[in-house]
Amino acid sequence: MPPELSNLTEDQVFHRRVLRLLQKHHLPFLVGGDYAYQPYTGVQRHPKDLDLFVRPVDCKEALRLLSDMGYRTELTASHWLGKAFFKTHYVDVIFGFSNGLGQVNAGWFRRAFDGTVLGTSVPLVSPEDMIWMKAFVQERDRYDGADVAHLLHACFGLLDWKLLLNQFGSYWRVLLSHLILYGFIYPGDRNQIPVWLMEELMRRLQRQLTDNGEESLCQGTLFSSTEYKTDLEKWNFRDARLIPVASDRHA
Repeated sequence: MPPELSNLTEDQVFHRRVLRLLQKHHLPFLVGGDYAYQPYTGVQRHPKDLDLFVRPVDCKEALRLLSDMGYRTELTASHWLGKAFFKTHYVDVIFGFSNGLGQVNAGWFRRAFDGTVLGTSVPLVSPEDMIWMKAFVQERDRYDGADVAHLLHACFGLLDWKLLLNQFGSYWRVLLSHLILYGFIYPGDRNQIPVWLMEELMRRLQRQLTDNGEESLCQGTLFSSTEYKTDLEKWNFRDARLIPVASDRHA
């Protein structure tokens, strides 16, 4: 191991072995989570796990390879997540959104950026795809709004803003809410958000001022799997996660 990697912690050694294993077997993957967030933003924090993003068709093979190496594996959620464990450490094998809005596809790999993680050259999940996923993480014990703001601030010159708008699709209000908060968080940098994008989103908002949308529908479940149970169980709202999502536009 190179001298600069001699001080790796036990979990980092595990993560590095996983990266090298999948590369050895030519299984396509992207690195996301804190390992990608740090090089994009410069925000320093020790990753608690390794987030690997794979296509749905590759998840079982990734878990098999990790199992063959002696790691305990599981398909944690059949629509988006598998895991591999070593002692108290783990790797997330992610192939979709927990709320069912999308899955990893070829477009994610085309948009990836080259990076280096634990001394290994790997492709990183693009800032657009990270923002898209993190924008919907609003649990009681985890809110990724600050991560979204930091990615917007650090990567505004790299972002494909039209792609970002298209990714949110009919959930454009979520994007607008984060952009409005961005202007509050960084009042001196509001001009980093393209004027045409804010104007387009505000036009959409204006058109909806007299449109109440679909009745008895709760879309809060797209943010949190637990915080809107009252809406479903007592207030008789329908769960937006159960509505079929249109075919992926971002392949």
